[in-house]
Amino acid sequence: MPLNSYITLGNSGLRVSPFCLGTMTFGEDWGWGSSVADAQSILARYLERGGTFIDTANLYTKGHSEKIIGDFISSDRVHRDRVVIATKFFCNLYRGDPNGGGAGRKAIVAQCEQSLRRLQTDYIDLYWLHQWDKFTPVEETMRALDDLVTAGKVRYIGFSDTPAWKVAQAQTIAQFRGWAPLIALQIEYSLLERSVEGELMPMAQELGLGVTPWSPLHSGALSGKYTRENAGRTAKADRGEEVIGSLTAKDYAIIDQLAEIAHELGTTTAAVALAWVQGQPGVASTIIGARTLRQLDENLAALDVQLSLAHVAALDHLSEPTLDFPARILKRSPSYAHAGATVDGEPSTALLDVPKNDQERY
Repeated sequence: MPLNSYITLGNSGLRVSPFCLGTMTFGEDWGWGSSVADAQSILARYLERGGTFIDTANLYTKGHSEKIIGDFISSDRVHRDRVVIATKFFCNLYRGDPNGGGAGRKAIVAQCEQSLRRLQTDYIDLYWLHQWDKFTPVEETMRALDDLVTAGKVRYIGFSDTPAWKVAQAQTIAQFRGWAPLIALQIEYSLLERSVEGELMPMAQELGLGVTPWSPLHSGALSGKYTRENAGRTAKADRGEEVIGSLTAKDYAIIDQLAEIAHELGTTTAAVALAWVQGQPGVASTIIGARTLRQLDENLAALDVQLSLAHVAALDHLSEPTLDFPARILKRSPSYAHAGATVDGEPSTALLDVPKNDQERY
């Protein structure tokens, strides 16, 4: 699958690349990340390969990520017309300002204007709520976002890192009131983080939200850098120390399986892990990050990886999550069984042989 195999994002006409370029690493303001020159090279390579979907946030490297993208895009108007720029609001960059962040109307409008200036553009293609603001009525947030869409400063909206019940509430309110609907959901999703399959993934599919997973390599844990053999001896750079300290025996079993499949297919552990995420039902465009051109090219190689049913089944079995109620009970229902769902790695067929007169009770 080439990077220019564009797909529509959720229930919308917005076409995006199957891999989205995440830019949290753009800028060295946090003590790690890409230099401006390297970031610009990564952007150029991504566009040359046919990519069009770029994700950032006002928080990333204290706004510098947006500025780097803005400087690059503004150098050629063709870039702006072609690229889908997504950025996020919520985080407060101004200490002491109670309305400098959050999802209230005053904060949303101010953050949007600031992002537009840093990005050097007059509109944002996809504007994300970075995180649920439990102190602000969701009606206020959705109406303020609808006003930005009406004003032409935002084209589409989405939610990130928000409970399923709150996303569903927001989408329902927007639909009944004729406001701009959510088209996408950004959530953490990887072989080491599958709890989203209980509520968030099914909700996204039901409500027509395209899922854009972040941290598909789980902060580098699935990059191939960390193995059972070098446990405790790998250089602890950037976020590496946190990664090493969190890996369990189950995690290493998944990493071992990834390495085995990668060897069989002649590719990398990271490419296999990314291919698994991108192949999951409901996933629209997976967010990949890169600090160097080499990392970008290695991650993009995942688009050429074809996992067999046996590969997927092996990874699914090792990484099967423990889901909250009622997901576990629902997975035992006939509808899930007919869809090929499993419970504890076994086909969910418990209710398939219920007599006809008993089936009528369900």
